[in-house]
Amino acid sequence: MKYTKNQYSEGAHVCALIIAGLFLFWGITFFYVWYISIFLIVGGLSIIYSQIRAIANRSNLRRAVKFEYESNPAATVESISKSLGITKKDVQAITLDLKMRGDLRGVFSTTTGTIEVVPASAPEEEKSKFCPHCGTPIREGSALFCAYCGAPFQEKAIAN
Repeated sequence: MKYTKNQYSEGAHVCALIIAGLFLFWGITFFYVWYISIFLIVGGLSIIYSQIRAIANRSNLRRAVKFEYESNPAATVESISKSLGITKKDVQAITLDLKMRGDLRGVFSTTTGTIEVVPASAPEEEKSKFCPHCGTPIREGSALFCAYCGAPFQEKAIAN
């Protein structure tokens, strides 16, 4: 698994695929000038290849983070970030993605930041504060970590 900083959160881009399609179109159109045609076709194919690799690598990153959560019940976003060499931003994005897909079930402890694999309780009516990373309501006033994404709270980042 090859990783570059913030690779998961930035991900593959549709715009790059459009540019690759234009390179291929121009390469076929300028076929009578063979050296320009070859340059454009090779450029377009390399862009397409890099985007396919980025999409494939996203699934490898999801699998690695899921394995870390399952193998270490005391895992936090910070510990997974350090053990896998992935930025905290990407670990949080992968965690949210895994939870939305239903691959990771559980609730993060609001005091320790570790995941507790238990069914989430029904949301309470009071929703005065929200997580600055994912927007989940904060139910406890003494919470240090988000129960949904595991992100640490900072007093100035919590909006009422």
